[in-house]
Amino acid sequence: IEAVVLKQVPAGEADLLLVLYTLEHGKLRAVARGARRSASRLVGHVEPLTRVSLAMAQGHGLDVVTQAQAQDGFGALKGSLVGTTQGIYLAELVDGFGTEGYANPGLYNLLLDTLRFLGEAPRDELVLRYFELHLLERSGFMPELHSCVECRTAIVQGQHRFSPQAGGVLCSRCTPARGVVMPLSVQALKTLRFLAGAQLSEVPRVRTQLSSAQELRTLMAVLLQSLLEREVRSWSFL
Repeated sequence: IEAVVLKQVPAGEADLLLVLYTLEHGKLRAVARGARRSASRLVGHVEPLTRVSLAMAQGHGLDVVTQAQAQDGFGALKGSLVGTTQGIYLAELVDGFGTEGYANPGLYNLLLDTLRFLGEAPRDELVLRYFELHLLERSGFMPELHSCVECRTAIVQGQHRFSPQAGGVLCSRCTPARGVVMPLSVQALKTLRFLAGAQLSEVPRVRTQLSSAQELRTLMAVLLQSLLEREVRSWSFL
């Protein structure tokens, strides 16, 4: 199989437990026997944020990695602390939204493309916002950005708010029965709509004010936390 290593956890004396996002089977958990020994043939091939070709054997519990060959280590991304942290953030989101045993090639390719792109522009926060939106779209959780999620009427510019729990924008007349309602500026809404319909290569063309960038960061953080029902741990460090 082909996979991106999302996470590894030491196990026993020399093993590694791996969380993988695969092209063929979605999220998988596997064990790499002896991978922490310096003489292991797996050393360097199953590091987090590595695209790898794997041979695996079905085990009684976890599958077992028998062979591994790194295909892309995303060296440009991992050459900086900012890039590495952003990569770990993407991996945590895919771990949270990816479904075990269910292939999602769109999400797999989104992860690969964004890891490569961040190696070229690691300080562009809008790339992260692009990834978050398209992750939600490919996972079936895309927020509504054009019509009120309560009454379904078209949103009038300047007369709108956002509800993470309701799943999108609200008109000025509607208030959901539960959850928080967040302010949403016209600039932030326009940026979200652009990112939702854009190609990744188009993102660097967008210029946003600092206040708008902070607004989008907070809004997406609350939305993701609401959907995952837990805090994204790498968020605070990022």
